[in-house]
Amino acid sequence: MTDTLLIACPKCSTLNRFPRAKLDGGNAGKCGQCSAPLFDGHPIALASGNFDAHAGKAELPLLVDFWAPWCGPCKAMAPQFERAAARLEPSVRLAKVNTDDQQELAQRFGIQGIPTMILFRQGKEIARQSGATDAGTIERWTRDALAR
Repeated sequence: MTDTLLIACPKCSTLNRFPRAKLDGGNAGKCGQCSAPLFDGHPIALASGNFDAHAGKAELPLLVDFWAPWCGPCKAMAPQFERAAARLEPSVRLAKVNTDDQQELAQRFGIQGIPTMILFRQGKEIARQSGATDAGTIERWTRDALAR
């Protein structure tokens, strides 16, 4: 295990080397490129242009909620996903992909129903779950999948 992690900035997607010890200590850190906080306890919006920086190049696990604005269960789950982000960061990055706007990403990952959460580790899908759920379940499901 190295002493640093590559973390993608939520604002500009620049990859930042960040000391693992500071991450474990709850230090949010700032982007070396744009000075934005690397973590703020909220999910980030991903699109085709920045998805791979966060899912494949960054070394933090990434939990993505694939959703659409017209979807009732997606709307119900949104505040739950927000709460889970506040509790799971900085050990896991949480993100949202609007499948209406990002149809290429939805197709790439075979999204057939929404909401669907996919957990990635270093570019590989390690777990998937469809359907709305509460913050506690999101947290447990994520931690259990990462422990496998």
